[in-house]
Amino acid sequence: MKNILLVGLVGFSSLVSLTANAADAPASLTLTGSGSSFVKPIMDKWADAYGKVDASVKINYAGGGSGKGQTDILANVVEFAGTDGPMSDAQLKSAKGTILHLPVVAGAVVIVYNLPGVTNLKLDGPTLADIYLGKILKWDDKAIAALNPGAKLPSQDITTVHRADKSGTTYIFTDYLSNVSPDWKKNVGTATGVEWPGTGQGQSQSAGVAGQVQKTPGAIGYVELIYALANKMSFADMKNANGKYITASLQGVSDALSTATIPADYRFSFVNAPGDTAYPISGVTWLLVYQEQKDAVKGKDLVSFVKWIYTDKDAQKMAADLFYAPIPDAVVKRLLTTIDTIKVPAPAATK
Repeated sequence: MKNILLVGLVGFSSLVSLTANAADAPASLTLTGSGSSFVKPIMDKWADAYGKVDASVKINYAGGGSGKGQTDILANVVEFAGTDGPMSDAQLKSAKGTILHLPVVAGAVVIVYNLPGVTNLKLDGPTLADIYLGKILKWDDKAIAALNPGAKLPSQDITTVHRADKSGTTYIFTDYLSNVSPDWKKNVGTATGVEWPGTGQGQSQSAGVAGQVQKTPGAIGYVELIYALANKMSFADMKNANGKYITASLQGVSDALSTATIPADYRFSFVNAPGDTAYPISGVTWLLVYQEQKDAVKGKDLVSFVKWIYTDKDAQKMAADLFYAPIPDAVVKRLLTTIDTIKVPAPAATK
């Protein structure tokens, strides 16, 4: 295990403990969000902290997966949503107004495994794709053995575990596999939910995937770095585009993000990024908000909360403590300009 990465997890006994506390003063307004489980740990911390900045506002982030967040924002049942996979052109066209994609943090998806006696497992993209395609069925397969000389790999069946719900983590994972495996790109593709080949096991949310891998000898799965660390799970070093084996870390994600070309609408991917130190299975979480707000009070408070995320030093430190990489300063400057385009109606006149 990568013990050095556990420094930032003081105070977290398990992932389920990463929940927000109510602000000391009663809130008069609630801003509701749903979506990405990838970003839920930091959203809960931000919600708690922002309640102390403005006790009149409560942030309630329900999680549920990126697919739920996208569905909820389209249905106008939340004020904002979190997603680790960008909405499609068709989805955006169906929305009742312009939806902005605002990247708030970047993070790593790690490959967790349950293989007693095997530590410091190394994998590359094509081998990982073949495992999930059902082409590699045993842990002592020659392809895995070639990447791990000297390791005592057992002749044990591999059980693949994946997300059963629509998930931004799945989007990042399948986006990576599509970039490194022509077979995966052709036969499965990139999406928040795909038709999984083989006989793998599906679980809801990242906690479900982590739990299934933990209790199943021979299992392999994919979760966010914070989930692996919080649950003290082994995860593989991944060979990056430059041929270097990289342990997932905040710095590795930042190094990958620094190579990204970020378009005007902020919908972008940077999996399998170039660079000796770039971690290859990296992605961002976007907050989805309507550019034209309908509620004067909630719209004003939503803008204030989103700006606070980008500009408050404590908010950014909280993210780093949970192994999320920050959005680069030059991009934050662009984002603040974009946030200023959010239209909030004037308060209703009082008699």
